[in-house]
Amino acid sequence: MSIPHELTRRRLLAHLGALGGGALLSSAGVARAVTAAPLARGVIDVHHHVASPSWLASGGTPEEGQVFNGWSIPNTLAEMDAAGVSTAYVSFTVPGHRFDDPAAARRVSRECNQYMADVRAQHPGRFGFFALLPMPNVADSLAEIAYAYDTLKADGIGFFTSYGTTRIGDTSFDPVFAELNRRKAVVFVHPSVGPCCAATQPLFPTALIEYGTDTTRAIAEYILNGGTQKFPNAKMIWSHMGGTMPYLVQRFLAAGTRNINPKYLSGVPNGFVAEAQKCFYDTSQIPSRGAMLALRAMVPASQILFGTDYPYKEFDWTEKMLLDDAVFNAREMQGVFHQNAAGLFV
Repeated sequence: MSIPHELTRRRLLAHLGALGGGALLSSAGVARAVTAAPLARGVIDVHHHVASPSWLASGGTPEEGQVFNGWSIPNTLAEMDAAGVSTAYVSFTVPGHRFDDPAAARRVSRECNQYMADVRAQHPGRFGFFALLPMPNVADSLAEIAYAYDTLKADGIGFFTSYGTTRIGDTSFDPVFAELNRRKAVVFVHPSVGPCCAATQPLFPTALIEYGTDTTRAIAEYILNGGTQKFPNAKMIWSHMGGTMPYLVQRFLAAGTRNINPKYLSGVPNGFVAEAQKCFYDTSQIPSRGAMLALRAMVPASQILFGTDYPYKEFDWTEKMLLDDAVFNAREMQGVFHQNAAGLFV
């Protein structure tokens, strides 16, 4: 059920206005668009999906077809305004079969990146974008990184947690992350499902459990293979609160080194949690109090970013749950809604 916009706006005003966030709302409590410049004061959504006509035509899933039925950029902007979201950093979702063929992956990535760049140009200040890469081909991905940054001026790079049987923490992808480290890239990681675990339980959609699980696997592999040590300038954003990692982190603590193969301990010289705290985590899909308490216990509030998974979830749904949770104080809440993300995209 959609949460009344007015309720969310009033509560946002109460939490953010005292910290200078009142510019987000008019005195009448009506959200107004912020179009002067990117990262204008207001809520920043780092987990926000778009779908170009070519993306949907290339074999979109039935769920995509349903979610994006009737979707449009004008409708998106209207909902952003109503919820006080000033800027959304967009990405594509559900890789499907598009990356099985290298030539198709190159074509689809370029088309999607041009589409996102066009959307940003048509609506200055309202959108940024995470460029899609033709992974797992390293050479093609390096070429697309260069095009995305040097020609399209991308705001960051988007990955999926895994490509086939290989997750992004695999050392075979080190050349890609070395280039992202050189560029001080913001890296957004969206979950996928590996061939091990697709359609194993027909009772419910695979993503319900496996998205969080594959995210946890990807985080663990990236950190234990030394990703946060080797690529300290790559600013990693893990979706959906880091999957199940906040609940399983006790198993990764350095105090219990028997839980980690000794050959990987060099990747966590100060312990696993110290490396996990270098990453960022968005609030999309599971911003309940229990989930936020678990995440907040693992990382400081400065590492938590507002994300919605729009249009799969509504802006107001996420905003209201975060405000109801009462996990963050007013200053931390301002960080989650705006300042933490604003500090990344500079």
